[in-house]
Amino acid sequence: MLVIFLTVVLDLVGFGLVIPLLTFYAESFSASPQQVTALMTVYSLAQFVAAPLWGQASDRWGRRPLLLASILMTAVMLAAFASATSLWMLFLFRGLHGIMTANIAIAQACMADLTTMETRARGMGLIGAGFGIGFTIGPWLGGELAVFGLAVPIWVAAGLSLLNFILGVFFLPETRVPGARHTHRPIDPLALGRALRHPRVGASIVLTFVFIFAFAAMESTFTLFAEHAHGLRPEQIGRLFGIVGVVGALIQGGLIHRLVKRYGEAALLPPAFLTMAVGLTALPLTPLGPPLYAEFALIASGQGVVSPALQSLISRGVSADEQGEILGSNQSMGALARAAGPLLGGWCFQHVSHGATFYVAGALLAVAAAGSVVAGRRAAAPRGA
Repeated sequence: MLVIFLTVVLDLVGFGLVIPLLTFYAESFSASPQQVTALMTVYSLAQFVAAPLWGQASDRWGRRPLLLASILMTAVMLAAFASATSLWMLFLFRGLHGIMTANIAIAQACMADLTTMETRARGMGLIGAGFGIGFTIGPWLGGELAVFGLAVPIWVAAGLSLLNFILGVFFLPETRVPGARHTHRPIDPLALGRALRHPRVGASIVLTFVFIFAFAAMESTFTLFAEHAHGLRPEQIGRLFGIVGVVGALIQGGLIHRLVKRYGEAALLPPAFLTMAVGLTALPLTPLGPPLYAEFALIASGQGVVSPALQSLISRGVSADEQGEILGSNQSMGALARAAGPLLGGWCFQHVSHGATFYVAGALLAVAAAGSVVAGRRAAAPRGA
């Protein structure tokens, strides 16, 4: 588990390094606000296509070789992104980078291989903690390094991905049992539709979409909002996103296991969704300074519960021979949400108001809180019910 955890941490540090400077980097190529958010969309569209295929391929050929190959190509695409000389090149290499980083579906399948039904939430919480640490160190470090040049953090991210690959070669194990029945299933690009129709976890996968859609709309628009409304710089924005990572890591690294053990995943989802809804709605009205840091901590506390709880429900609701496919499809729905969310955010920012995105995202999460009652009941029902 520790090796998988470290793999996710390094992967997400590399990803998080780029977050606070992406807007400024794209604007240096004369990108408009909608083009800035579209750059985030193309990354996530690529993940939407690739995630279920990575998951299915790892079911068939094993986790280790595909995870190593995708990590190495992540380093290559980041280097190409840092070397770009025109806006179209940013879109090309950002999309290819998205294909490679859809490998999180493989890491989740690895964790499912290594855990039992009883420890699944803890294992997925460990993956979530890797996300949290990555989003703590990555955006903060990216913002601080941006003072030396906007391309510098991207080169550092490429170097971290290369380090991740080297460590993986020596320490990453193969977790899939050789010769298992599902390793011979052909790769099926229509797996996402099958996952959405799944009687136990289909509704939870839809909730994954709504949750990530709302958060991605906020995440992609907040940098524009902070720059234009408050005049914040990359290093200041990186510190704010670092708060999300710190709180998320604390919750997902240990607290989520205790909460799930006491209340169960299904019971945790409605209040966590409502917490995020309140936080996002209040975000554009919050003044700079400690209140804004507290607001980000509130949002992160809800996110830190929703993410591993949904992943655990989905993983527990399917059989062992479906883990790679269903978790990959769930990752794909998340990628589709990260593609659509920034488009809405950019449009609202440019054509409605600077704060409109946050109000829409908050309303969606309030609806998701109600939907999570039904989805949690279905996913937590005894198998075959």
